[in-house]
Amino acid sequence: MNQENILIEAFDYPLPEEKIARYPLKERDESRLLIYRSGNLDEDQYNNISAHIPPGSFLVFNNTKVVEARLLFEKQTGSIIEIFCLEPAEIYADITTAMTQKNKVHWKCLVGGAKKWKEEKLQKIIQYGDKEIILTAIKEAKRSDHFIIYFEWNGEASFAEILHAAGAIPLPPYLNRSAEKEDTERYQTIYALHDGSVAAPTAGLHFTQEVFESLKAKNIQSDYVTLHVGAGTFKPVQSDSIKDHEMHAEFIDVNISFIENLLSTLSNNIIAVGTTSLRTIESLYWIGNIIHRNPDSSINDLYVTQWMPYEKKEKISAEMALKNIIDWMKKNNTQQLVTKTQIMIVPGYEFKIINGLITNFHQPKSTLLLLVAALIGESWKKVYNYALENNFRFLSYGDGCLLWNAG
Repeated sequence: MNQENILIEAFDYPLPEEKIARYPLKERDESRLLIYRSGNLDEDQYNNISAHIPPGSFLVFNNTKVVEARLLFEKQTGSIIEIFCLEPAEIYADITTAMTQKNKVHWKCLVGGAKKWKEEKLQKIIQYGDKEIILTAIKEAKRSDHFIIYFEWNGEASFAEILHAAGAIPLPPYLNRSAEKEDTERYQTIYALHDGSVAAPTAGLHFTQEVFESLKAKNIQSDYVTLHVGAGTFKPVQSDSIKDHEMHAEFIDVNISFIENLLSTLSNNIIAVGTTSLRTIESLYWIGNIIHRNPDSSINDLYVTQWMPYEKKEKISAEMALKNIIDWMKKNNTQQLVTKTQIMIVPGYEFKIINGLITNFHQPKSTLLLLVAALIGESWKKVYNYALENNFRFLSYGDGCLLWNAG
């Protein structure tokens, strides 16, 4: 199969507005769960998900934290300029470094009302504890699809703290509503830890402490990776074929202990909680391949490009790939692997590490739906038709499914 020639039209389906969940359920783990395995469908709730996962399985969660990335500035004329902070400018090695900057930072942003913002500085007064902070925004450069904005402020607050104090949670555009007080907690997993995402890893929104306890009681292991979700996750595929779609790149941050745990459980069921966890895990395999070809690779070389998995090059075992990363990290005296991945998983992709996926129901003609189709083949239509016909709730605040690899 020539993956680049896949037509996006084949991954369309009718999604009525009333099927989109505008708000979360009162209890996270009362969301419905659709289970697909070997052509069979079953139903349950997330509070009973452990009943559908074999003992000894290994669940991987994404512990990124959604930041209040929407900043509103009012001009002297009364016009409102919205600055949507996407990710740090290239001068920063990773998101954590940029988030901890004090007094000034450069950020890639979308700007609502950009034509109304000439060359003047925008300012916003922030109440931070018992202190008043003046946040200034300067439009520094325009790129093809974003602006570089220079922020500066007084005081000792980090940029992450500035966003927490002054920004708003960036809900997905398809919810067609502004963030409300409830969203501050509910559009965040209970294990969110590292600031950096502009969208939640929504598969994890269904998990509660009680669910984690039931998994542990069944000897189902879990661990965490970090992939900071970018706004590109909502970017529609506008080209007829996938070859003309540029996959968004996202920061991943993985601890050496996680890779060691993953290596030790390769013979068990490895289940990604969310497409972001899956993309991180599978990216590790390709990073191990890069190191295999060049053990002296620099961190800048460990970038997984969009079509790398489909190149006709020698491929190694998952075990060897993970061992290569561990050896490289020890050689370079680092506990954290921080790089970017642009991996695009579409039908025809051969999964190297994961066996299953826990995920929500995704938008038509999206790269996330292509990933699901890569995992379970044409059965994605069976799963989605069943969900639509049986009133499952769709998208970020909706229900979800447990999908086992058709291969």
